Formats: sequence, C-alpha cells, structure tokens
Amino acid sequence: MLRKVDLPPLWLLGCLCLAWVQKSLLPLGLGFGPVWADLLGGLLVGGGVLLSLLALLDLRRARTTFMPHQEPERLVTSGVFRLSRNPIYLGDVMILAGFLLFWDAVPSLVLLPIYVWLLEKRFIEPEEARLRRKFVAEFRKYETQTRRWL
Repeated sequence: MLRKVDLPPLWLLGCLCLAWVQKSLLPLGLGFGPVWADLLGGLLVGGGVLLSLLALLDLRRARTTFMPHQEPERLVTSGVFRLSRNPIYLGDVMILAGFLLFWDAVPSLVLLPIYVWLLEKRFIEPEEARLRRKFVAEFRKYETQTRRWL
C-alpha cells in the first residue's frame, strides 16, 4: 500500500505545496527580482515537463516500466537517457526550482537539496541497485558513460 503512494510526483507536489504556503503566508519580503525570475522559472518548469515527457516516451518505446518500485524489463540508454541516468527526476527538480523562482519563494530554496536527497535515497539508489543486479555489465558501462544527474 505504501509503495502506491510513495511516488516522486507526490513528493514533488508536497514540496510545491510547502513552497506555495511559504510564499503566500510567510513571504518575508524576499524576492529574486521581477522579470528574469519569472522567465527563468517558466523555462525551468517547461523544460522539466518536456524532459520528463521525453523520458517517459523513451521508456514506453522500450516497453519497460516507469514506476520507481517495479522491476524494469530493459535498460534504456538512448534518447534523453544518454544525457542523464535519471531524466524524469531531473525534470522534477527543474519543475520545483522553476516554481520557486516564479513564486519568489526564496526561503523555500532549502527544499531543493532536501528533494534531491529524498529522490536519491528513496528512489535512485534502489532503482540503480535493481538495474545493477539485472543488467550487470551493461549497467556498469552505462554508469561510467552517463552521469546520474547531468
């Protein structure tokens, strides 16, 4: 039951809710600046959504799962997976950073390293352990050629 709700998008939503509450109730008079933060925030959100969608398409083409707690059928190393071993999680981090900029939620910047740590410990490390066991030599080669994040 817990695995059904222990999903990165739900953790992202939780971080976004915390940031929104902070910016709405405790703005503390801090801000990133008018126009450039909105523009950069929008680019990060849009880029994060696009990166995640491209990764999901790559996984679908390979006919393997995108669910973090499931056993993958294949190791995907093409498409956006050539740039990052975790493009969906990278997209999530970009989305969070984009909203923090767009909302001028300066105190909520602390959520970024917390969210990255949470993704690594709860999802990335267990996923990579499964991939390492199932695709021994292939994953070892992929791991040396492609960085975890960027």
